[in-house]
Amino acid sequence: MLDKVLSAKLREYGPENVIEQDNVLQELIQHYVLASLSRAGLFAEAIFHGGTCLRIVNGMNRFSEDLDFLLKRPDPGFRWQGYLEAVRKDCAQEDIALEVQDKAESSSAVRKAFLKTDSIEKLLTLDLPFERHHARKLRIKLEIDTNPPAGSVFTTSYITFPVTAPLTTQTLESSFALKLHALLCRSYVKGRDWYDFVWYVGRKVSPELALLQHAIEQHGPWAGKPMSVTWLWLIENLRTVIERIDWAVARQDVQRFLPLREQEGLKLWDVSFFLHHLSKLEEIGRAHV
Repeated sequence: MLDKVLSAKLREYGPENVIEQDNVLQELIQHYVLASLSRAGLFAEAIFHGGTCLRIVNGMNRFSEDLDFLLKRPDPGFRWQGYLEAVRKDCAQEDIALEVQDKAESSSAVRKAFLKTDSIEKLLTLDLPFERHHARKLRIKLEIDTNPPAGSVFTTSYITFPVTAPLTTQTLESSFALKLHALLCRSYVKGRDWYDFVWYVGRKVSPELALLQHAIEQHGPWAGKPMSVTWLWLIENLRTVIERIDWAVARQDVQRFLPLREQEGLKLWDVSFFLHHLSKLEEIGRAHV
């Protein structure tokens, strides 16, 4: 039965190559994991955020690998173990065999875990438009920040596949604030972050500057330094980052996560393209001052 359900969902997506097909298969498994985490009660204490949240909840066009969460309140004692076992059991009932690896380190506030499956074509025979390499497992990383910056605003969202399930998610304003923190403080270029930046600006989302300030005070090159995150400060520092990025590297990072129809737009990625969107963010700031 599940074979037919997943085959039908795959046809709805209409992947155009084997990479896109794997992105779709991974996203379908993400849905099962999220539904199970909801059933297990994770969202009583945690918030779903990040790129996969934007994709699944808000309809962003790029695919995403990880499931990212924040605790509503700091808790150094948080453990993945019970939730991972619930996910493994729920998915096993659907013939999705998951290999579970809890990679959490007690010394790190960010607790990681990995879910892997080779059930596609092994336990589940799907009507795939493109042939897969049988040895390749689908892999999902889970991360949760057990000491998140203060100030996230959250709401209730829903998924309707494989069942209707409630998720606690960040508002777009809070989500944009943490994305800006990544853009300003990440030590390497991640093109997916910049794709998301254009997405937020295009929707005229105004980031929560108070949350951004808490995040910057907690982690990154400005941590522990007296400062005030204003719109002027934000625009000036984003401009500095944009002007020093190798946009060829950024394009390469994001390309495989985009449907073919979206990849043409990557040719536009250069300093002037992102300075244009920065000016649009500046307009959003003036409207909210």
